[in-house]
Amino acid sequence: MTSSSDMNQKVNQRKVLVLHGLKTQQPSLLEPLEKIFQITTVPNVEQALELLKAQHFDAVFSQTADFLPLERESAFQQATAILNTIGEGVCIVDVDGTLLWENQQMQSLDEPIRKNISHHSQQAYHFFQNRLQTDEKKELSDLRSRKYSFTDENTNRYFEMITTPMLDAKNHITHVATVIWEATSSRRLQQRIDAIDKAGRELVRLEAESITSMTVEQRISLVQDKIIRYAKRLLHFDHFVVRLLNRQSNQLEVLFGVALPQDMDMELFANSENNGITGYVAATGRSYICNNPESDPRYKDGLDSARCSLTVPLRLHDKVIGTLNVESDKEAAFNEDDRQVAEIFGRYIAIALNILDLLVVERFQTTGQATDNLSNELSEPLDQIMIQASLIMEDYIGHDDIRHRLQGVIDNITTIKQTLKEAQAGPRGIIGTRRKDATMTSPELLGKLVLVVDDEQFIRQTIGDVLQKCGCSVDTAQDGREAIALLNHRRYDLVLSDIKLPFASGYEVFAAAHTVGSQVVLMTGFGYDPNHSIVRANREGLSAVLYKPFKADQMLTTICKALAQSKS
Repeated sequence: MTSSSDMNQKVNQRKVLVLHGLKTQQPSLLEPLEKIFQITTVPNVEQALELLKAQHFDAVFSQTADFLPLERESAFQQATAILNTIGEGVCIVDVDGTLLWENQQMQSLDEPIRKNISHHSQQAYHFFQNRLQTDEKKELSDLRSRKYSFTDENTNRYFEMITTPMLDAKNHITHVATVIWEATSSRRLQQRIDAIDKAGRELVRLEAESITSMTVEQRISLVQDKIIRYAKRLLHFDHFVVRLLNRQSNQLEVLFGVALPQDMDMELFANSENNGITGYVAATGRSYICNNPESDPRYKDGLDSARCSLTVPLRLHDKVIGTLNVESDKEAAFNEDDRQVAEIFGRYIAIALNILDLLVVERFQTTGQATDNLSNELSEPLDQIMIQASLIMEDYIGHDDIRHRLQGVIDNITTIKQTLKEAQAGPRGIIGTRRKDATMTSPELLGKLVLVVDDEQFIRQTIGDVLQKCGCSVDTAQDGREAIALLNHRRYDLVLSDIKLPFASGYEVFAAAHTVGSQVVLMTGFGYDPNHSIVRANREGLSAVLYKPFKADQMLTTICKALAQSKS
């Protein structure tokens, strides 16, 4: 059992605060309490409140007359303490803009900022008054808070504030209460997002009027230049690389890079393990900020002096199609704001590349349909002309000059029909080969060794025949692996290679040929190749690109220009 002395000891540890008036007027009431409690006496309410702030008391004894102001003052001090601990500035402002009360956060603001707050609070006061005077049906409860914002010219800091009307006992507006907070970081983030959104819309804006006269290669270059310009100007990304995902191989292939080492073409795959941060982002679809490359096990070599990196996925229809990797030589250069805007920009990059693909597909579909329609429309009239020309020739037997001209008409019609037939064959067709004379030679091509690479035998044979008639020696390869093997054994003056090949891409053939000093012309029937060999090869010295279907004359002109480059 607990003894009475123990109980008294515990009770004596309790502290009671007593206002002096109670002790002097009713001493008999306090005498029993003084025996078992620690009594502290104060002469007035003000000192009682000071002690209550500094110490803990289990009870407070006072007269009824003192209790109400004590309670009110205590509640006021508690409210003030709460308002002083919140992050926003709080103040009460009267009709002339005078600050009647401020919390500590408000007091810490510079004088020009406080003047702005006073000015806008005064504006709000008059706004509330005018609303009540001009609209008699307006209830005071209907008056909503007003929101203002301003920028401090001295510090370029951005602030937002909300003002609310305060009412007296007669429901008249006497003051306004204002809450103020700094929104510089969120404002700057919003400005960056708005700028990126505007740039992104410009990036994907490819009007028909401006691109009709462009080749596909020029369109690719246009989009690439836009991406680089906006990344540097708006995001201040000076070292970055865009990689696209090859879904067949799962490899992340470099589309282009800016101010990064030449060996950025390292093999990386969309795998969360052993493929660096880039592989992890492509596999998971999650952005990644690396603040310490030396200790991060996922980081692979990038910028020599890199202190941090930011990698975000390129998303299209919620599928990851590639990555944007940014490096910086500054410590902690990237934060969550950078991640957000980079993700938005990455989506626009994906959309721009997709639009470019769709435009090319549309171009070939439209061209093919137009060619079919034209061929069908011209077929019957051309046949009728040939029939009429043949009949007229029979009537002019013995008139060799007239018959010769009529035969020329028939030959021209035959050529037109053949050209239409070749165009109908689509991207795989090479137009105008029949007009190349078997004994024709070209001084620029005479004796040149050319490698033709295409997985379609028809293409290889057709191009080979044309080049041989022009004096070239021609080897052919049906896939990328075979082409690279030939390049390891023979030095070719020029390599003419399709982009889409089995076993190795057109870019890999280009890289092998470029290494040994051969000029390279790439061909594509898709306009914009899925592995982006054109853009990658263009960075490294690609001679030219031929878009199927192309004319034999166009091919020969392109090859001659490429060979001329090797002499310059």
